[in-house]
This record gives sequence, C-alpha cells and structure tokens, in this order.
Amino acid sequence: MIAKPRKTNKMKKFAAFIPLLLIIGCNTKEKPVPEYPDFEIGVIADCQYCYCEPSEIRFYKKASGKLQEAVNELNTHTLDYTIHLGDFIDRDFNSFDTLIPIWAGLKSDRYHVLGNHDFKVADSLKPMVFDKMDLKERYYSIVKNKWRFIVLDGNDLSVHGALTETKKQQTDSLFNLLSERELPNLKHWNGGLGTEQLQWVENELKQATEKNERVGFYCHFPALGETNDHNLWNYEHLLAIIDKYDCVKFYFNGHNHYGSYVQKDGVHYLNFKGMLDTRDSTSFARVTFHNDSLLVKGYGREPDRGLRIR
Repeated sequence: MIAKPRKTNKMKKFAAFIPLLLIIGCNTKEKPVPEYPDFEIGVIADCQYCYCEPSEIRFYKKASGKLQEAVNELNTHTLDYTIHLGDFIDRDFNSFDTLIPIWAGLKSDRYHVLGNHDFKVADSLKPMVFDKMDLKERYYSIVKNKWRFIVLDGNDLSVHGALTETKKQQTDSLFNLLSERELPNLKHWNGGLGTEQLQWVENELKQATEKNERVGFYCHFPALGETNDHNLWNYEHLLAIIDKYDCVKFYFNGHNHYGSYVQKDGVHYLNFKGMLDTRDSTSFARVTFHNDSLLVKGYGREPDRGLRIR
C-alpha cells in the first residue's frame, strides 16, 4: 500500500489560499488601453499674403498662388479638417478678399488660428478680422475622434491684437513685469495669454482627462522651440500647465518661418515652416493620426516626420 502524503499546516494554508487567488485573478482585469481612430488633417502656416513687393526672403504676392496649390493638393485626400496656424494676411485688410475664395475651395472643414500679422491693419478694421476668418471666438476647442484640439489666441495680450482697454492694460502689465528679466522673446511682434484664457486651458485639459481624450494644441506662437525668441511672452506659465497633464500629445504652431522641433516629456512641439518664404517653393503638410503615432507628410520645405505618441 502506498501511503498518502500527510497535509502539513503549510499545505493546508496554501490550499485554502488557492480559491482566493482564483477570485482575485478573475476580478483584476487590466484596464483596456483605448483605441483611437485613424484620420488625417491638413496644416498650413503663415500664408501671409499681401499684394506687396517682396523682401529679401518673403514673397508676398506669390502666397495666394501657393495657397491655391496647397488647396488643390489637399483636396485629393480625405481630410477631417485643415487648419491655418496664423498670419493669413499681411498689412492690407483687402488681402482677405483674395484669399477667402481660395480657402473656401477646401473640401474639408476649415479652421483658423489668429496671428500677429492678421491684426497688422488699421485699428478701425481690427474688429472685422474675426468675421473675415469665420471666428466666433478668439480661442476655442475642436472635439472629434477622441481628441480635443485646443486653439489658442496668442494675441490675447499683444501690441497689435489687444482691442479693449482692459486687454491693453493687461498687455502693458505683463510686458512691464517681464521686462525686468530681459527675455529674448519679449518682442512687440510676439504676444501672451491672459489669465482668463489660461484658466480656460486648464479646464479644457481637465475635461479631456475625465473623458479619456488626447489633446493637441494649435497656436500661432511657439511655447517651446530650438530658440526662444519667437515664443509666447508667458510661455513658461503655459508649459507649467501642460506639464501637469499626460493627455497632451503635441503643440503645433507657426510664426518662426524657419521652423523648429523639440520634444519634451513626450509632447511634440512642432513649428511648421512659413508658406510665403522662398520664391519658388512652398510649405504645408498633411498629418495622419494613428493610435501610436503622428505622421507628417511635408510638401516643399516642410520635412516628413514620424512622431511617436506615448
């Protein structure tokens, strides 16, 4: 006869523990990683058209033709929307009338970001800029495809774009405060975000976090670049907010026509090159959104890029 092994106290305790392990194992499913749909957008920066004589590197009259070529190309693709990252025109308010019919030819939805040169018109015409650019609000968000795209107004506090007495006073206060630090970006052709807009940004990021949305920023001015001379005046304040939220994946802007790219804590800060620069080439892009990456297909001076999403 083969003797049965005796159960020791340790074996009895382990046997009693097995059902508990099974229960725990059945009830501790990993939280599924959300899937985000594929889609594609068009991006243009600094068309900056004006029927003006060229400077050494800026060819204003050619910009309308470049915009038409971009529209023709983008219309051959199925895009969720196309966004222009500011400085649609330069100096002459009538330039809008040349560009708007071209812009309206896009098959996709269309959005604008306010740039500093969009306000470089007569003071009496500045309040009409918003209607020309089909903007109901100076800053806003676009929510689609499980993404929240936050469109900033970097002219909120600025020399050209602050239109009310309150905003002008806030502009002076911020500029004077920062002047004590001799910052390289404290130029009259840059601008800043007011307290109200910064609070709105924080609220948008909280909503995105609650709804498990990814976030991308659009602004005319950089928040971070290879150099800081084109940055928002109070970019450090904005970065401090962004750094608190893992939902933020990118920040796209124009303004620095040479372009720039920096990655910080998994956030891609991409400055698209200006369309109007150079006599015979252009600059615009398509950006394809995948679950794990953003693929930038550049045209003209804009290079191709692969940006991994953390």
